[in-house]
Amino acid sequence: MEPRNLRKERVGKVVSNKMEKTITVEVSRKVKHEIYGKFIGKSTKFKAHDDKNECNIGDTVLIQETRPLSKDKRWRLVEILERAK
Repeated sequence: MEPRNLRKERVGKVVSNKMEKTITVEVSRKVKHEIYGKFIGKSTKFKAHDDKNECNIGDTVLIQETRPLSKDKRWRLVEILERAK
């Protein structure tokens, strides 16, 4: 039997921690332009649940998809990969 926990995971950088138990994580990716073939940097912001309020701005974190926790929050913090300097 396969593990049940096949949820999406993303690695990104914390850009805001002003909310209570919530962080904003910016996930960047490279996308190839359809016509010109040049790689363009795109980014998406996700709101994630930080239960212990342990993240700071600039931290690199791993987030995982979860059930809807509020109007905008559908991700939760799994671990902090690298602390900001």
